[in-house]
Amino acid sequence: MTDVLIVEDEPAILESLQFILTRGGWSVEVARDGEAALRAIWQLKPRMVLLDIMLPKKGGLEVLKSIRSHSVFKDTPVVVLTARGQQHDRQLAMDLKANSFITKPYANSDVVAEVRKMLAVSHA
Repeated sequence: MTDVLIVEDEPAILESLQFILTRGGWSVEVARDGEAALRAIWQLKPRMVLLDIMLPKKGGLEVLKSIRSHSVFKDTPVVVLTARGQQHDRQLAMDLKANSFITKPYANSDVVAEVRKMLAVSHA
């Protein structure tokens, strides 16, 4: 079972997140665009998703809306990671039922803490 699906199109950020989470003991899969993210979510049924907003092919907010439209994923934690940190972007993500919102640049320890928290909640 996949613990975390990372949806990120910037290779350096993707590799860094994959490294720190794998090192933390979680199984990690990746998707580099919104369409690949939706396919991966259906195939892998990850325990949680780290989701960038600005993605090629299908934006992150559209991916989030699609995730939440299916009852099988209504409780899957989604943490939005984005450079778009304006209040409007945060509000849109939260209106679409994101569980959390982290603005880039971020400390790796903050992401690890959020993953730990979300996976603990999803097991409760």
